[in-house]
Amino acid sequence: MAEVTAENGYNHITRVLFCGFYWSASQKYTREYLQNYPFIQIDEVALDDVPDVIDKYHICVVKNRRMDSKVIAKAVQMKLIMQFGVGLEGVDIDAATRHKIKVARIPGSVTGNSASCAEMAIYLMLGLLRKQKEMDVAVKQKNLGEPTGDTLLGKTVLILGFGAIGVDLAKRLRSFGVKILAIKRRWTSDSLPAGVSNAQSDGFDGLIDKKGGPENMYEFASEADIVVTCLTLTTESAGIVDEKFLSHMRKGSLLVNVARGGLLEYNSVLHHLESGNLGGLGIDVAWTEPFDPDDPILKFPNVLITPHVAGVTEHSYRTMAKVVGDCALQLHAGKPFSGIEIVN
Repeated sequence: MAEVTAENGYNHITRVLFCGFYWSASQKYTREYLQNYPFIQIDEVALDDVPDVIDKYHICVVKNRRMDSKVIAKAVQMKLIMQFGVGLEGVDIDAATRHKIKVARIPGSVTGNSASCAEMAIYLMLGLLRKQKEMDVAVKQKNLGEPTGDTLLGKTVLILGFGAIGVDLAKRLRSFGVKILAIKRRWTSDSLPAGVSNAQSDGFDGLIDKKGGPENMYEFASEADIVVTCLTLTTESAGIVDEKFLSHMRKGSLLVNVARGGLLEYNSVLHHLESGNLGGLGIDVAWTEPFDPDDPILKFPNVLITPHVAGVTEHSYRTMAKVVGDCALQLHAGKPFSGIEIVN
């Protein structure tokens, strides 16, 4: 964890800004954690209003607000821009660095966020395998014994991106009797998420059956019954699940995304659902959020969507709220930030 000294020249009130009203438990739990500290102020404002008020705040929790150079330039009192989680793709980190503002994420491996996301991935897998939408219809029609679903047992699962979520997913999938393939850019012991032992040869022995790098992505896709995307969204990974990747997937295989909507190329996914090559899609994140409930992709009986709640659990949100609250207290006291991963 990186540490920096937090200097706060405002010794009366330290102000924390939550961007937008979605994921409301984030600000609610942070406010509850800090209820005995009247010198910490927690506010939430509409996404469009952020540029007009950001000059008044010392810490900003961005959520799904894009923080470009123009907005950051207005943050004249800002000391820390952070995510209530891990995704920082919407923050212009270079601009923040120029303005001497630290940018940080909360590591998912130590808050329970990655475990929560891993569980959601399994939830979506099981929902697709057991044909959740068809079961809903059967209940309404009073049909018993339909539909005929499938099991995870014996399946081959490709985890695309083997960071904290990927590791937690592999741990939980082991008990289902699956074969696990994993793609990671670098397989080195120094890139292990917190809590993963490196006592064995590479720290992943026993978790996965076959590992590879980006050069093995299409080969592994052709072997998998289920592909789960757990990648960070970057300029390199944006649209990585495209026409070429989907064409390499087995006919009838399933695709699950619990990371970022931009990892999937929309038109290619739609095309492969229409052709039947893609056997099912389970997404907790979408291309635009909130996602249009009338979008053509959601009309398919083999598509499941959840409202970006993979990491939204009591355990993970209470833990992350504590991290945000502690950062505010540290800033107010002029102490080093801790419990966060500073990226600049």
